[in-house]
Amino acid sequence: MRPATPWPHRRAWIVLTLWLAGMLAGGALIARTGFSTDLSAFLPARPDARQRVLIEQLQNGVAARTLLVGIDGGDAAQRAQASRTLAAALSDSGRFDQVQNGDRSPGSGEWAAAGTWLVEHRYQLSPAVTPERFSVSGLRDAIDETLSLLGTPAGNAVKPLLERDPTGEMQRIAESLIPASAPRSEEGVWVARTAPRALLLLTTHAAGADLDGQADTVAQVERAFAPLAAQGLTLQLSGAPVFAVHSRAQIEQEAIQLALVGSLVMGGLLLLAFASLPALAVALLPVATGIVAGIAAVSVGFGTVHGFTLAFGSTLIGEAVDYAIYYLIQARGAAAPGGGWQRWLKDNWPTVRLGLLTSVCGFAALAFSGFPGLAQLGVFSMAGLTGAALATRFVLPVLVPDGAAGRGLRQSMGRWAGAVLRRLPRLRVAFFLLGAAALLLLATRSEPLWRGSLSSLSPVPPAALALAEQLRADLGADTARTLVVATGADPQAALRAAEAAGQRLDALVAQGLLAGYESPARLLPSVATQRARQAALPEAAELRERLLQATAGGPLKPARLEPFIAEVQQARGMTPVERAALDGNPLASAVDALMLPRRDGGWSALIALQPGPTELGAERLRAALEGLGGLEVVDIGLELNSLYGSYLQEAFLQALLGAAAVLLLLALSLRSLPRLFAVCLPLALAVLLTLAGLALLDVALGILHLVGLLLVVAVGSNYALFFDQIQNTPAHDAAAVPALVSDDTLASLLLANLTTVASFGLIALSDIPALSAIGRVVAPGALLALLLAAACSRPLRLERAA
Repeated sequence: MRPATPWPHRRAWIVLTLWLAGMLAGGALIARTGFSTDLSAFLPARPDARQRVLIEQLQNGVAARTLLVGIDGGDAAQRAQASRTLAAALSDSGRFDQVQNGDRSPGSGEWAAAGTWLVEHRYQLSPAVTPERFSVSGLRDAIDETLSLLGTPAGNAVKPLLERDPTGEMQRIAESLIPASAPRSEEGVWVARTAPRALLLLTTHAAGADLDGQADTVAQVERAFAPLAAQGLTLQLSGAPVFAVHSRAQIEQEAIQLALVGSLVMGGLLLLAFASLPALAVALLPVATGIVAGIAAVSVGFGTVHGFTLAFGSTLIGEAVDYAIYYLIQARGAAAPGGGWQRWLKDNWPTVRLGLLTSVCGFAALAFSGFPGLAQLGVFSMAGLTGAALATRFVLPVLVPDGAAGRGLRQSMGRWAGAVLRRLPRLRVAFFLLGAAALLLLATRSEPLWRGSLSSLSPVPPAALALAEQLRADLGADTARTLVVATGADPQAALRAAEAAGQRLDALVAQGLLAGYESPARLLPSVATQRARQAALPEAAELRERLLQATAGGPLKPARLEPFIAEVQQARGMTPVERAALDGNPLASAVDALMLPRRDGGWSALIALQPGPTELGAERLRAALEGLGGLEVVDIGLELNSLYGSYLQEAFLQALLGAAAVLLLLALSLRSLPRLFAVCLPLALAVLLTLAGLALLDVALGILHLVGLLLVVAVGSNYALFFDQIQNTPAHDAAAVPALVSDDTLASLLLANLTTVASFGLIALSDIPALSAIGRVVAPGALLALLLAAACSRPLRLERAA
């Protein structure tokens, strides 16, 4: 017998030093890493024009920066006063671009200044200013219409401006800016239609992708409301910033909880198996190494780590600890002290290494995904599993050369596993029949199995979504489902394109096909349009003569309209308004919400459509805008569904490529078609039966279920390869029936499977749908993979380990 060769002292220190240095470097890198939770990480990295609009909106669009606020409790007067108090506090905080509560009372702040600015520039901004409007007949019609309003509720607003604005340009501007479904007012502020509730609409200054900024903003609202809560009022706060902040907190909290509970469960199983705290501590080293390696690799590759990737890290515990378990049990029983690691390297490491390589091949396909979120999962899994396996290969032999010292229930577990697994080959036919039934079920299913959606990745609970929907409906701020995006090389070109689209959209509004639309060109017309309107204004003498004719016989004497003539002359010489002129004006945020610089250069002007009684449809809208350049029609719902479809399709293709790489790797390693078939058959059956189970439960499968199936193959390949090793080890006589197997080997397989199923079983209980989806696939899939690997092998004969 060759004497055992313990690790040379110097080499051991080198290994431990390198490992520790790697862990410290990884920890330092992680400490400097930023984390994100926005779903745009699951959108393509190289989007087309329509997808780019979606990503820009998710990251920095006005919807991503809008907070919806409701104030419940008290009576109408209390709620109105609370609305004004809260609006004033939030406006003074400097964290908001807009704070709106419908209050237009005198002294209601910056909106009074905005009204003054609109009056001064009304002849540049009013869509009604044309040469025809300032002809004699045009003036007569406009003045008659303005006079007719004096006897109506609108007269209070018209009368003070009658002598300066007899043609009613401010009225035209107001009409163009009022949304089709404005909120109801009571006590001078906005209130809900369906509940006793005051309403506010806030636009945060922080970008949607700036979660720290959004968290500070949400906290600012809660702090500002605290004194009002003491009066018995209740704050209802919703919107994309709230969802993003709460989702990040939930993901972080669940990732920590799952890691802690998973570690406790796994630790309990390891203590039962080994009855040794040192063995438990050593088993955790590959797990910790894998998690640090995974997060550090993602940080280096992507700059930031998505919160979901972090939570996904807790799933790595289930597989990474398998490597340690295999080593701690299978390195035991060396003929000479200190030589267990050599025997493990010779007999078992090649199998573990092949299992690792198959897992890496499976996840490598995801790493090349065009969707950053999916690519992060692939990189994390590859780096994490490799780190865990290398720690097992190099660090554990230094620390515990002969495996785990404690006995615990290890031998009992081996006997229990042997008692169950030895009987499974008799059930092989039953498993095959189940597989055939599963295949038939999946083939004849009428409803698509893969019908998940992008929203299934979101952890936002239904109650929170319902509150947001209710507040949006009360505010008349329904999220626009269709956008027209006007693009140009500069802001003026984008505005001109938006104005051209507006002319076609006006026709659709007149036909009742649209309820209305919001366009930045209404608040900030292009310079060309403003100059055309100024050119339509007649000189003073001409205007005075036309007014004399237009007012003949009417109640309004032309002598009273000298202020009007003077302001028209002033408007003729005014400099056209551009975006910089709006600085410090609350109208600026309204323009900025719809005017966005593009990442690839140029500008976009967003036109949000308000649907009519019947859905117009993107195709019909495109037909209405046909012939106009620089316009894109984006149906957000359709684009998201299309995006998710392409996302899933790409993931399927990558999974197939990964499966082909695994097959090729196994074929090259095993060099035997029967052995290749024997290894792949239980994996295929495990995937098939798992899918059939999910189909019977009518689960809508999505991208995370596919990731879970990849994990089933990654974990299950270890079991299948160990059974292949058992049946093809020369020392055990490959021709013998049944195959000889030690109870230590079966104990390691059982313990590895129990820790995997327990870890992923916990994840299946998560409140985060994406994590729960992975857990519900991997927990049953891993158990099936072990049972089927045993069922598809030759009968086993148990050998008592030393």
